[in-house]
Amino acid sequence: MNPPAITVRRVRPEEADDLAEALAEVLMDCVEGGASVSFMWPLGRDKALAFWRRVASGVRSGERVLLVAEDAQRQVVGTVQLLLDLPENQPHRADVAKMLVRRSARRQGVAQALLAALDREALCEGRKVLVLDTVTGGDAERVYERAGWQRVGSVPRYALMPDGAFCATTFFHKQLAR
Repeated sequence: MNPPAITVRRVRPEEADDLAEALAEVLMDCVEGGASVSFMWPLGRDKALAFWRRVASGVRSGERVLLVAEDAQRQVVGTVQLLLDLPENQPHRADVAKMLVRRSARRQGVAQALLAALDREALCEGRKVLVLDTVTGGDAERVYERAGWQRVGSVPRYALMPDGAFCATTFFHKQLAR
């Protein structure tokens, strides 16, 4: 069930480029807020836009599914991706990437709505095993656990926070059944 006034939808290939600006804003907001999502702070607009244009290319080629959460004004407040381009011996699996929720939209059920939609899209794509990683000890761990994800383990000093400090990363998986 979506939170009030939030709509989660799959981005169509022909509209993926048009959303790059809005998605760049969400990414920059999250990195500025300290999210370890592959980017360092300060994150310039050009780098953020380049990232989302690469994502758009992947959506057009069918290598990934991009979901967005929009508020009542159709402003993008969150996003998540399902990476489908995996080795041929893993046609049943997908990686989850870049779960981002704008700081002003947090604690309103946006992440849960994105994850529920992600499960549905994964099944539509024939993917029943999902894998992701997140910062150890962060709020996202609780979000994933509440959504039925199983903790696999953690790797110390796996990545850097946007300010340059090391952080551990926890890996999760989810088995979907139809």
